[in-house]
Amino acid sequence: MGRTYFVEEAIGQYLSDLSTKLKPYVTGLLIGQCSPQRDYIIQAVRTPPKEEQKEDNISPSKLASIDEEWIATHASQVSRMLPGGLLVLGVFIIATPELSKDCQNALRKLIFSVEKSLTKRRLWKPAEEEVSDRAALQICSATRKVVCRTYDVQDTKSSPKPADWKYQSALSASWLALNCTVNVNIHIPLLATSPNHDLEKNTKNGLNRWSKQIEDSVFLINGQIKDDDAELLEGQKKLRGNTQSSAQFSDVKVLTQLSQGSSHRSTATVQVCSGSINLKGAVKCRAYVHNNKPKVKEAIQALKRDIINTLSDRCEILFEDLIINEGPHKKSFEREYHVLPQRLFVPVAGSSVMLSDYKFGDEATGEIQERFVEMLDQSVQAEDIHIAEEINT
Repeated sequence: MGRTYFVEEAIGQYLSDLSTKLKPYVTGLLIGQCSPQRDYIIQAVRTPPKEEQKEDNISPSKLASIDEEWIATHASQVSRMLPGGLLVLGVFIIATPELSKDCQNALRKLIFSVEKSLTKRRLWKPAEEEVSDRAALQICSATRKVVCRTYDVQDTKSSPKPADWKYQSALSASWLALNCTVNVNIHIPLLATSPNHDLEKNTKNGLNRWSKQIEDSVFLINGQIKDDDAELLEGQKKLRGNTQSSAQFSDVKVLTQLSQGSSHRSTATVQVCSGSINLKGAVKCRAYVHNNKPKVKEAIQALKRDIINTLSDRCEILFEDLIINEGPHKKSFEREYHVLPQRLFVPVAGSSVMLSDYKFGDEATGEIQERFVEMLDQSVQAEDIHIAEEINT
């Protein structure tokens, strides 16, 4: 029995519009959420054209010329803009009938290169029981015929399995949102022995240790500890009437353990350090969960990942910014303060889900709007950009 994808109805129109505009083929990403029973696709996003393609709206004529690296990089950039609970769940190709026989081969390659690119950046490991199937969607631009298959990304030799693709209206209009604010105070020593004082590598190692602390934390949902296998909505009244874009919010508190019980006891080591990095401030975290009897553990896992991702993504963005502005060879060892970018949220049309992005203090609203058009093919009104955090120096 293959997987079933429940797909936001508006995506059908979006894919249909793409197939008339772009010839002979167009690729893109599918964004959504896995759950043990069913999967949800709430957005499809075409691959942004490269500079040289922007002028004439023409793709190269053969599928062999698909730029895997470009698509994998786009997937990495898009995954930074997804709050907890949302993932890049697959790839699509819309192609003319002449190219159709090569599509599955191209999709298979794309699925594995996208997954490799996303896994490289993650500081968390997938749970054993987690769904590792990803969707490969092929659409014929002439007949509009849809073929959906899945590949298991944990198995590089996996063969395609058939999957159902079902459109549904208002699919994510009343998803559940979990919010929390996490106060961060991370001290990362810089070892005297580490070559060139590699700040980025040291920061990643420090965040790795911190992420294990987050994984071991206790999460209170609306002030209560709930059993992992309990239903998240247990004891809550169902929303009546019009649920259009009415997200139900849960307030979550994160309690980190001060000491890791006796089972984690380790021997102390003394290391010579030449400096340290301190990450301080309060970060706003958010995760979304489908409203089909979600379990507590699904919700908490989505929120944990958002907490870990939002901090590691910001550090990555800061280092990229420093390299662009200061060059890779600047190695000053005096005390420096850098403000990590602030988090902002932007609504998805017809949905209670919001997407995320980051802005530096001096970044103009227009730049954020441009990024949403380029990365997510979505135009955003300035008044819809919600800055979630205070600037904290």
